[in-house]
Amino acid sequence: MGMGNVGNFVAHALRGLPNPPPVTLLFHSRDKLKSWQESPMKMRLITDGDMERREGYDAELAIPRRRFHGKEFSMGGDETSTVEEQGQRKPNILYGESKEPIHSLILCTKTTQVLQGLSAVKHRLHKDSVILFLQNGMGVIEEVNREIFPDPQTRPYYMLGINSHGVHKMDDLFTTVHAGFGTIALGLLPQEREREPAPYAPSTKFKAYSHGPIEPAHPATPDPLAPPPTPYSLTWTPNQRYLLRTLLRSPVLCATGYSPPDLLQLQLEKLAVNCVVNPLTVLLDSRNGALLYNYALTRVLRLLLAEFSLVARSLPELQYIPNVEHRFDAARLETVVVGVANATRDNISSMLADVRAGKQTEIEYINGWVVKKGEELGIRCLVNYAVMQMVLGKGAMIGLEIGEGVPFVQGGEIKINDRVRDVMDQKEGQE
Repeated sequence: MGMGNVGNFVAHALRGLPNPPPVTLLFHSRDKLKSWQESPMKMRLITDGDMERREGYDAELAIPRRRFHGKEFSMGGDETSTVEEQGQRKPNILYGESKEPIHSLILCTKTTQVLQGLSAVKHRLHKDSVILFLQNGMGVIEEVNREIFPDPQTRPYYMLGINSHGVHKMDDLFTTVHAGFGTIALGLLPQEREREPAPYAPSTKFKAYSHGPIEPAHPATPDPLAPPPTPYSLTWTPNQRYLLRTLLRSPVLCATGYSPPDLLQLQLEKLAVNCVVNPLTVLLDSRNGALLYNYALTRVLRLLLAEFSLVARSLPELQYIPNVEHRFDAARLETVVVGVANATRDNISSMLADVRAGKQTEIEYINGWVVKKGEELGIRCLVNYAVMQMVLGKGAMIGLEIGEGVPFVQGGEIKINDRVRDVMDQKEGQE
């Protein structure tokens, strides 16, 4: 699900395996499904100028449900999340959508489209299904638990992926360019129904305007009052084992498996880069290299990373992990961020591309996650909050400018600017 750059890349890689698994493409609109059916129905990947074609895909329709204030609504405005029928709650299924169960779902949509996309297929997912999340930012799984699968007893299993491949699209919807080689870090997340409630609940560690140095009490010797880690069974279900092994045997994806604590630390490192490079390039409307050799911008970078470092080192999930205070030290994170900005100096960040196109950004799952988690820990991340609001404001400003585009009539036919049309299609699946 999510036929963008990453979705096309993963689908192409899976069909290139020896004895490939069956792969079904879930399209979010009837027009996109029709375009696929009228095409040669092949995925194309360009690597170093060489094109590889893959075929043998199934295609289905899964129209994202509109959501307002935590509820689903149809095009007419009626709530469609469930329909009462003879005292039972029946899922709403639109014309053309399948009812067959999904055992393994690879979710490649934007973070802002995860809830709408899962709402379209939640009736096909069961407690033994596995969902792989391949999104930027953090906090989306908590939203899915709260809005889509609130009952742990019927909740699917989750797998998390961190992608570092560089891919971008061509004019053709089904052609993708593999521009930068990277890896995909994978990890199976613990299922709540198979372990006791986790003791790592956020606790306030600081008070605003407290006197003295602000340093997290990351224990070289653990807090004697802190509960010990709860045991977790490492028994994998057949669906978990199948999806993980299938992804790991793809040489193109270059995937590697990690434990949940290691995966969380990799997530935080990537988030540190994203919460600096993405919003600053949006506000400057520049390429990544503009952040280099500029002392004024370095000051802003250090303020953002100082807040992020304090939040990361205070997370209760990492209190038993050694060397966390060194790994997420602000000075080390600055070295990582500058290295990424230098390596991608000629690139445009994905957030800047979204803002220029008038699309919704993932800022609330990047800097917004830092602000939210800081509030839970008693840390006020004022710089991250200010940057997040400025990015939201710039996105709203450009959205209004694009929305003012007026269709014009020529030869009796109404023509709409392509950029306006893309924004209109993208907003169909948004809130």
